[in-house]
Amino acid sequence: MKTIYIYLVLVVMLTGLNSCDKDFEQINTNPVLATSLDPIYLFSNAQFSSAVNTLPYQSPIVQQIISPYTGVIEGGNHNIVYDPNSNALFNSFYTASSGPVVLLTDVINKTKDVPTRSNLYNMARIMKAYVFEVLVDTYGDVPYSQAGKGFLEGIYLPKYDDNKAIYDDLVKELDEATKALDATKTIETGDLFYKGNITQWKKLGNSLLLRVAMRYGKTDATKAQQYVTAAFNGGVMQSNADNALIAFNSSFNHPSANVYQGTERANYYLGKPFVDYLLSTNDPRLAVIAVKYAIPGNPLATAGAEDTNPLDQQGMPIGYNESTIVNDPNYPGKSGSAWKYSQLNRRTVAKIDIPEFFITNAQTQLLLAEAAQKGWITGSAAGFYNAGVRAHMDQMKQYDVLATISTASQDAYLLANPFNPAQALQQINTQYWIASFQNGSEAWANFRRSGFPALTPNPYPSADPAVLGGFIHRLVYPVREKSVNTINYNEAVGRMGADNMATRIFWDK
Repeated sequence: MKTIYIYLVLVVMLTGLNSCDKDFEQINTNPVLATSLDPIYLFSNAQFSSAVNTLPYQSPIVQQIISPYTGVIEGGNHNIVYDPNSNALFNSFYTASSGPVVLLTDVINKTKDVPTRSNLYNMARIMKAYVFEVLVDTYGDVPYSQAGKGFLEGIYLPKYDDNKAIYDDLVKELDEATKALDATKTIETGDLFYKGNITQWKKLGNSLLLRVAMRYGKTDATKAQQYVTAAFNGGVMQSNADNALIAFNSSFNHPSANVYQGTERANYYLGKPFVDYLLSTNDPRLAVIAVKYAIPGNPLATAGAEDTNPLDQQGMPIGYNESTIVNDPNYPGKSGSAWKYSQLNRRTVAKIDIPEFFITNAQTQLLLAEAAQKGWITGSAAGFYNAGVRAHMDQMKQYDVLATISTASQDAYLLANPFNPAQALQQINTQYWIASFQNGSEAWANFRRSGFPALTPNPYPSADPAVLGGFIHRLVYPVREKSVNTINYNEAVGRMGADNMATRIFWDK
């Protein structure tokens, strides 16, 4: 009898539970919360989050922007390993909830089988190729085939892929995705670059393909020429209206805004090699980039007189720290909390809302100049070179109207510094260095690829032994990867080489 009683109680309980389950989904669904998100919003967020601060390592490595300080902002200024700065790009791009790798992987997953969103699908493939080009150029082997799939496939510790294998897939993805863009399909107006303009997206895809293909120059010239030709014939950027950029504003500031205008403003200066080169060629860009403030550590409103005369500019030399900088033979002294070296002009190239340039017409034309010089494409190397120099000078006004460089000044510069076929590669890639100012990742990558400009290695005496007396060729993996993703980390290091700053990416020969 007791057994039957227990059985009846259980039946009643289960019946009650079943009745509680009735309409459970409807009752527990928030009527005002979106249950699905249009993937264009994920895509635009991926574009936005792909803009990162490259001041701790990339810009100092190429000696354009420098800080003498040790401590929390140290890195490329002294050729040392400092994990919080070295891991920044890795962590930012792979962040689970908001990093571009996860976001773009999700966009591709949501659109790959939706014919009406084919343009978004292929735009995401192009953007993903950009993100992974930067990651590979920075670290070498990185998670690629399994990256961003924690939610989709439960892969939380992704394997690392060989850096050359990633590049081989990037050229395929760029070639296929660019060709597949179709102006007769849905136009994705939520795109932050071009509001979905397919003609411009095709130019972007081909310009990025050109950039990636040029990296093969020293290791596989046949492949380099194959894809350079494909990109050129497909149609690349032709004007600054084609520049791929994020336009920041007063609400959404540039990632470097605090460095230039806020609490870090006394810490960063223009590098001496950069200033000296612009001075040596009487470059009109120096007048809109550089400034000496009377009180450089103060906010702009109280910084006092602003000297933009090119002849008065003095870049900070490489290889000193905050204590030893007084040993600079041309040490200018301090004014308040900051040194009297030239800084970035906070009214032009260092505003809080400056644009972030990803790929530009200027860079593209200069790559075409090199390709033409090597005989890989038709056209005049000098013509592409001149177009590239003019494009970057014109690009300056996209920072601010105060940075406008007149056509007359451009003409005078090119007349005084004509294209010289005998020094073509040095000349082209030195201009690429200038045209990539504040695009630290690309300036550093092209410097390693081309060997130009001819910079002197950082002489800092306490540099990491792996790169003492030389240049940084890659950044080390985050310490967290060593302890959390140990098996895959060890496999990558075993394949690529030591996890130090001297190990080279496959194209860096």
